[in-house]
Amino acid sequence: MQEFNMEELLKLAEEKQFRRLKEILAEMNEMDIATFLEELDSEKKVAVFRMLPKELSTEVFACLSVETQRHIINSITDFELKYIIDDLYVDDAVDMLEELPAVVVKRVLKNAGPDTRHLINEFLKYPENSAGSIMTAEYVGLRKNMTVEEAFAYIRKHGVDKETIYTCYVMDEKRFLEGVVTVKDLLMNPYDTVIGDIMDTHVIKATTTDDQEEVADDFNKYDLLSLPIVDHENRLVGIVTVDDIVDVIEQEATEDFEKMAAILPSEKPYLKTGVAELAKNRILWLLILMVSSMLTGGILGKYENAFSVLPLLVTFIPMLTDTGGNAGSQSSTLIIRGMAVGEIEPKDVFAVFWKELRVGAVVGVILGLVNYIRLIIMYPGNEMVCLTVVLSLFATVVLAKTIGCILPIGAKMLKMDPAIMAAPLITTIVDAFSLVIYFQLACRFLNLS
Repeated sequence: MQEFNMEELLKLAEEKQFRRLKEILAEMNEMDIATFLEELDSEKKVAVFRMLPKELSTEVFACLSVETQRHIINSITDFELKYIIDDLYVDDAVDMLEELPAVVVKRVLKNAGPDTRHLINEFLKYPENSAGSIMTAEYVGLRKNMTVEEAFAYIRKHGVDKETIYTCYVMDEKRFLEGVVTVKDLLMNPYDTVIGDIMDTHVIKATTTDDQEEVADDFNKYDLLSLPIVDHENRLVGIVTVDDIVDVIEQEATEDFEKMAAILPSEKPYLKTGVAELAKNRILWLLILMVSSMLTGGILGKYENAFSVLPLLVTFIPMLTDTGGNAGSQSSTLIIRGMAVGEIEPKDVFAVFWKELRVGAVVGVILGLVNYIRLIIMYPGNEMVCLTVVLSLFATVVLAKTIGCILPIGAKMLKMDPAIMAAPLITTIVDAFSLVIYFQLACRFLNLS
């Protein structure tokens, strides 16, 4: 929605020109209407929402934030609430209920129809972030003994409330998944063709307990529009559609970014998260990294005599630690990304290690040569100091590259999230090792005790 349209709508709402506002909203996309509603104050939110046509109001409700949904639920009548809940797709209703307070959930379930309430309760039983928790029961189910003509008749009769009608799933009387057929397959075959003769029996599917991230990987790998979800007896219980997976991918990516920045994941938007909660999400890793960085201080203390004899050594420490940290974070970021999109598996650990070892050697040699020329010009007569710094830099880069690639893969092998082995933790580890290498070489080459 363009900015001037938003201003016009806000002006109409402020002047209470609701008839004109209703005419404009009826022609708008439900997501744009939801964006507009979020800009209104609490009283006008409910007033504008109530003026929407019934079918449109349900679609708009699914696009609203949890806070706005809760406010509207608390402001409308039980009759209005029943219509919204019964008309919502089950996966949208489940997503909403998982975020609402218990007292609001109780009122929603009380006003839902028996069938809707049963489905919602079933879906709420699945583990959080599982395929079962994000699936919907609104799909088209066919029988393999149907003809194409009968299939089209069934779709016309029952498809109006389905999440998708492009892909249809073929089941037997006990709901065992037998195959899949698309509307394209139906259109390209004569009316008297039997579904069982044209359906694809090699169905890509997931089980209800599979992690939602694995489901997202399947969508990415096979370019799917929807994916059937079965129980452990291969009975079809629901489907996941691509619009739900887009939300999952965004959620998982956000979670990985937060972990890579040493922040505990939060499901709330930044501006709607309190200061205390933001601090709580950050303090744990900051404490861990602060305590672990004491190791670096201990190493400096151990070699205090070395740089008291030759203070020049201290000036090169920031360059070594910064370069090592940057080199390590480059590798870890690439490896974490590669594992996230399925390009790298734990079994590739030796291939990754060998490649990063060679990359580290090439990068280390180039950085070392550039620094050697710089140091010789800046500190004439200190050739051995320059050589010590350059060799330390080379060793630090090679070490950082290998550590940066090994740690995320090791985390994956231990069933941990690779994102936690990101820049902050790797930088702390590399700092400690680089200082040990640096001062060991300095003591050896410069005859320091």
